[in-house]
Amino acid sequence: MSQRHPLLELRVQLPFWVCTIIWGTTWIVIRDQLGEVPPSWSIAYRFIAAAVAMFAWVAFTRQDLRIGRAGHGVALVMAAAIFFANFNFVYRSEAYITSGLVALIFALLIVPNTILARVFLGQRSSLRFFLGAGVAMAGIALLLIEEYRAAPPNADVGLGIILVLTGVFCASIGNVIQASERAKALPVASLLAWGMLWGALINAAWALVSAGPPVIDTRLGYIAGVLYLGVAASAVAFLTYFNVIRLVGPAVAAYSSVLTPVIAMVISTLHEGYEWTLLAALGSVLALAGLAIALSARKPSA
Repeated sequence: MSQRHPLLELRVQLPFWVCTIIWGTTWIVIRDQLGEVPPSWSIAYRFIAAAVAMFAWVAFTRQDLRIGRAGHGVALVMAAAIFFANFNFVYRSEAYITSGLVALIFALLIVPNTILARVFLGQRSSLRFFLGAGVAMAGIALLLIEEYRAAPPNADVGLGIILVLTGVFCASIGNVIQASERAKALPVASLLAWGMLWGALINAAWALVSAGPPVIDTRLGYIAGVLYLGVAASAVAFLTYFNVIRLVGPAVAAYSSVLTPVIAMVISTLHEGYEWTLLAALGSVLALAGLAIALSARKPSA
């Protein structure tokens, strides 16, 4: 008798959908951050806000902030992979391609997450899971083809895609580190608080070297965007997402990245003039169908 997929359990469903819905809205906000302020400084401001929010949460919930030298090593590597490298590549990619396309490409996160989890963590997935992943990726591929065809002639779509794919790989490294036994032995909120502080410091140092002194956009929209990306899309979303990773593993958790493009494409339709075609609609249906197939699989082996 088959077991219900762990992603369908309520304790996983709630954090899974929280981070998925939040991240589905972030791509358009990131696009508004590009302009007067260099991307490196925008990312640094984002993680300053995120670190403050996470330390406040740890203090409010009276959790232990001490994670030890080994814990800081994990936090530092995680910060370098996700909060620095991943975000710098993603932010810069949106200067070349639409936010919806960036979200689509990021859905490929499930591929390196699954491979790296198998190689480094010994986590295996069922054939049905791979079938579902394949169907979902076929859907993403159709959406990607449609976006590529609709791009303006002078758009450097290729460079944008390369930047996002590099960000995806960096994010995957951080995800697998978070799922390691050493990381799982640490309180997730405390680890995130220190990781985001390290991320803020690394990004600020890089911004100072690469872009010069701090620059700030005083528009209300920009300030609100920094706070939304820092508090909701970083502190809240990463806290819930890393809890999902610890419960079901990085391969299954990466299905969040398959669903966020659908949300992102709807927002892109409203704010960037994206026009749906039969190919795009078919791609969305396949992405959702692939998720349904994967979630009908037996619990993945560890």
